[in-house]
Amino acid sequence: MAIALTLITAVTAQKPPSTASGDWPMYNYDLAGTRHSPLTQINTSNVGALAPAWSYKLGRDRTAGTISGGSEYTPIVVAGVMYVAASDRVVALEPDTGAEIWRHTLTNGAPSRRGVTYWPGSADAPARIFVTSERRLIALNARTGEPAAAFGNGGEIDMVAPYNSAPTLYKNLLIVGTNGSPGGVRAFDARNGAKIWDFHSVPAAGEAAAGTWKNDSWKDRPNTYSWAFSQTLDAVRGIVYVAVEAPGPSDYWGADRPGDNLYGNSLLALDAATGKLQWHFQTVHHDLWDYDLPSPPSLLDVRIGGQVVPILAQTSKTGYMYVLNRVTGKPVFGIEERRVGRSDVPNEQSSPTQPIPVKPPPLARVGFKADDIVRATDTTAEHAAFCGALMERSGGFDNDGPFTPYVFRDAGASGRSTILFPGSIGGANWGGTAADPGLGYVFVNTNDEASIGWVERSPAGARVPFRRNSIVGPTSRFQWAEGDPRTGNIMGGERGWLCQRPPWGNLVAVNVRTGDIAWKVPLGVTDELPEGKKNTGRLNLGGPITTASGLVFIGATNDKRFRAFDAKSGRELWTTRLAMSAHAVPMTYLGRNGKQYVAITASGASALDDPMPEGAEALVVFALPSGTENPSNEKRETR
Repeated sequence: MAIALTLITAVTAQKPPSTASGDWPMYNYDLAGTRHSPLTQINTSNVGALAPAWSYKLGRDRTAGTISGGSEYTPIVVAGVMYVAASDRVVALEPDTGAEIWRHTLTNGAPSRRGVTYWPGSADAPARIFVTSERRLIALNARTGEPAAAFGNGGEIDMVAPYNSAPTLYKNLLIVGTNGSPGGVRAFDARNGAKIWDFHSVPAAGEAAAGTWKNDSWKDRPNTYSWAFSQTLDAVRGIVYVAVEAPGPSDYWGADRPGDNLYGNSLLALDAATGKLQWHFQTVHHDLWDYDLPSPPSLLDVRIGGQVVPILAQTSKTGYMYVLNRVTGKPVFGIEERRVGRSDVPNEQSSPTQPIPVKPPPLARVGFKADDIVRATDTTAEHAAFCGALMERSGGFDNDGPFTPYVFRDAGASGRSTILFPGSIGGANWGGTAADPGLGYVFVNTNDEASIGWVERSPAGARVPFRRNSIVGPTSRFQWAEGDPRTGNIMGGERGWLCQRPPWGNLVAVNVRTGDIAWKVPLGVTDELPEGKKNTGRLNLGGPITTASGLVFIGATNDKRFRAFDAKSGRELWTTRLAMSAHAVPMTYLGRNGKQYVAITASGASALDDPMPEGAEALVVFALPSGTENPSNEKRETR
């Protein structure tokens, strides 16, 4: 009997984490990246009764930069245990109470502030938790938190490049992206840490894509990272989808890299077992706008024209959604190469066309006219006056629609400025998408935020000969915030109200069966404004999830709120206030007690937020109060 039980345990351990239960077993819930939980205990009728259940203090992340902020962590729950990475440690928690089961403190560096990965183990190795810390990939025993000595050197390996997110598990492979040189994407064996394959996102001599880097400009090009928080994967076909950022070292000047610059700004379909390229799709040719692909796509099977089509829905900082057949890479609703403005920067060879979807229409603002500027009747007289003066100080604005190139100015010269929608944070950013397979909807939160300025010659001794600048400094947002000449007005915080008429941020549902926008609602409020003006939408970083009960949960906004929406209509059903804004993807799970919980990390501290005192950073968990019956169906805000 003991032998039989051992064999049963070994076979069970080789199965991937279950998504049929109440677990949330990986960053995106499933490999397809749907973020769609089958749980229905919390539904559209009772969600208004959600209340705080417990919280866990995370601590201030010392590795976080001023732009990206504090913890962006999404916990996972597997087999009745929650796994969380905090500022200096990885912990296992009881999912009903938050009580620690074990703690592993990192004495060298800090764990990823974005996610961990669960590996169910094998016949000769127990289950493991994997976490990254810069270039280190660390394996911990999932039951005890102790280093898994059989993995690499004492429980860790050097990934060659840093990656600040959760590895994607496929069978016994851990697939990781990159947040630094030498870029690319790699796969390692979860059992022993051996490198299995390595895909270079900048092609080498002899590869067909090298021809898209004229003058051999692919040489010594370490950038073009895949910094998305995860990858998504068609497990049936064994295809992993990798989102790749814009080429560097400059996001706004590319005369040193003439050509389309593959595989920058591209979605790559790779054989998950070997890393071999199956197909690619480039969303931006020769990027001059910092229009990264910041997140992987959601994968769905939908009925279109009487046939079931395997699709993916890819969003981008460009403000568009690209719906492709995920097997062939071909557009489902059409994508056209449309002519765009040409750059006048010396020696720049901008692309004469860019790929623009026929459907869906833009999910975020992609153009600007002078009468789009905010008015006192929209917000306040002071805000409107500042924005009008900012446009005048900038010499007026030029915008030719999507992909307007930055105008060239000699340093110190006067003239007009470019205003670019979307700006450098999007559009859609790293929060990515969630899907409701039953509805055939894909949900994404977007920013209507502009960048302003021009391209000028860099000061002597600079790394690149040209740089972006503006009247408010290099990082130039069209918002109510005066800039530092050295950095710009990036740190506008919560009072960095945007200078075009609201809404400034939206939650969008796309019907991927038809390519139409099903609904679009402002996401976020401005508390300082009077009733009737508050519903401005807000800048946001983080993403949504969905449930089988017809709910969409999302934090993301810099108004310190966590919300639930009706997936069919976009009606806001529940809102709660948080101590800090929640720039993270939430999750939901079934506790050991049979109760459904919803959790989100509220850690703020990004360029979108005002400084906060230490100690407020926390994982916050909600549930329905015991005995809740016939709750009101009206929207309710908890305080």
